[in-house]
Amino acid sequence: MPESLLSIVPVVPVVVIEDLAHAVPVARALVDGGLPMIELTLRTPVALDAIAAIAAEVPEILVGAGTIVTPGQVKQAIDAGAEFLVSPGCTPALLSALAGSGVGFLPGTATVSEAMSVLEAGYTEMKFFPAEASGGAAYLKSIASPLPAARFCPTGGITATTAASYLALPNVGCVGGSWLTPTHALADKDWDRIRRLAAAASGSRPVERDDSA
Repeated sequence: MPESLLSIVPVVPVVVIEDLAHAVPVARALVDGGLPMIELTLRTPVALDAIAAIAAEVPEILVGAGTIVTPGQVKQAIDAGAEFLVSPGCTPALLSALAGSGVGFLPGTATVSEAMSVLEAGYTEMKFFPAEASGGAAYLKSIASPLPAARFCPTGGITATTAASYLALPNVGCVGGSWLTPTHALADKDWDRIRRLAAAASGSRPVERDDSA
């Protein structure tokens, strides 16, 4: 795994899988679009199985688990095959579990005090969530000077249009986005659309595939 989770892709696809059969095709579509990284949220009954399926069948993608809110979920995600972990917020117990997981992680922060607590614990990379509701790019720009060591992956309410304003900031390494895998695209198994959205986010040319084969 690269030293920094924030340097792998400009946009981390944040994906909610409702149907286990969608897990592997969506992962392959993201890779084809130039985004070899996926964060699966633990918000559905099939999320852990989806992580396991992607880890087994799409080794070229870095698969992670998001919406980690308890120490118990840390172990569940690692056991399923997650290679990195992301939390929406962070408590001392959860940060301890994340730190002991053996994989990269992004603890969630939304305030200066929360970011300072993560920095105090020895970690400089964190998630900023919910980004838009918490002040957006203007907020992150305003705290760059007092917290120069902190680097963020803002997530929450970011769109293809607003992503650039975040990525232009010196304290932002990447953004998290759910616009890359629209619910209706997943329901329709429109993997080509996901490939094109990923390519637009990564700045690459999508690999063409015959999804009917």
